[in-house]
Amino acid sequence: MSEIRNYTLNFGPQHPAAHGVLRLVLEMDGEVIERADPHIGLLHRGTEKLAEYKSFNQSVPYMDRLDYVSMMCNEHAYVMAIENMLGVQAPKRAQYIRVMFDEITRILNHLMWIGTHGLDVGAMTIFLYAFREREDLMDCYEAVSGARMHAAYYRPGGVYRDLPDQMPQYQTSKWHNAKEVSRLNENRQGSMLDFIEDFTQRFPGYVDEYETLLTENRIWKQRTVDIGVVSPERAQQMGFSGPMLRGSGVAWDLRKKQPYEVYADLDFDIPVGTNGDCYDRYLVRVEEMRQSNRIIKQCVDWLRNNHGPVMLDDHKIAPPKRQDMKGDMESLIHHFKLFSEGYCVPAGETYAAVEHPKGEFGIYLVSDGANKPYRLKIRAPGFAHLASMNEMAKGHMLADVVAIIGTQDIVFGEIDR
Repeated sequence: MSEIRNYTLNFGPQHPAAHGVLRLVLEMDGEVIERADPHIGLLHRGTEKLAEYKSFNQSVPYMDRLDYVSMMCNEHAYVMAIENMLGVQAPKRAQYIRVMFDEITRILNHLMWIGTHGLDVGAMTIFLYAFREREDLMDCYEAVSGARMHAAYYRPGGVYRDLPDQMPQYQTSKWHNAKEVSRLNENRQGSMLDFIEDFTQRFPGYVDEYETLLTENRIWKQRTVDIGVVSPERAQQMGFSGPMLRGSGVAWDLRKKQPYEVYADLDFDIPVGTNGDCYDRYLVRVEEMRQSNRIIKQCVDWLRNNHGPVMLDDHKIAPPKRQDMKGDMESLIHHFKLFSEGYCVPAGETYAAVEHPKGEFGIYLVSDGANKPYRLKIRAPGFAHLASMNEMAKGHMLADVVAIIGTQDIVFGEIDR
């Protein structure tokens, strides 16, 4: 009896590298992939439809839950769309805070990516290193918003509050004695800006450690070099953006090409690849971490020397100050009205996009003049990338599918929406 070589294989959703919610139907010839068909929708939560029944501010926390590794960047596109419709702009200090947290979020995203991508292809140590650094940045999220992940920190007109003057401190416990706690709190004695500045000084050395582990590692290169090659022309045709597009050698970055907030005032470079393979996309993201660190330093310097409001003083879209509410019934009523009914946005449509860690994340917003969107459409970068799976995987081995999923850096919250 002849050996059966052609068969169909389910890859996921239970496979650890399939993110729990991706089903790939692979048509195989032995171990070689002839066709890869992604089946999505296993995480569909109807975010776009839900937004039509919520006031504009009430949908901000929904944005965090799209790409739940790049929370504040999702918020940024949404609040910029609302600001476009209202014809307002956040104060300068709020813009710098937003940009700083966008780049903190980019590092958070890339740390998660490098750790899990390494783990998927068999490198465990990098995962432990990357999560060590993520803890510091998650503490920054928590310090400004009270939440480590779903921050809801950006608001139309600015940000929820200014940066705190003190970072939270570790306390002694059965896990940490006084000496250990003292060591952990060494860089937490000053303000949040001091803490972030300390991180930016340490972080380039950490990135060097990641590169020592991976960049010239022959097993890593065997798993990523010449895998999932996409030409510059094809990357553009398929709607790639972010590191997926820049890895193919196209120097397109919204922060440079269509600057928003204060990116035009900052000095940073756009890394690009040459071969368009998994290895080049790895190198691009590693360099992006270094460039984000550079941007954060510039933001810290500016924020130290420039004080001012972080929210518009327009009580049609911004709540009154807490101290005003305590002695003024009118302010209190206005506060309740703003958070229960919201505000009306002029009729019209707009599109706002940010250079999200995964690519171009856009919000298309249509208003009919009511206090909630008439239509909200999210342009998720991962959707276009996943659509290329068949083209990227065809002709490769089964084990290479894991490397290709990893290099796409897909998160299904934004793909399924």
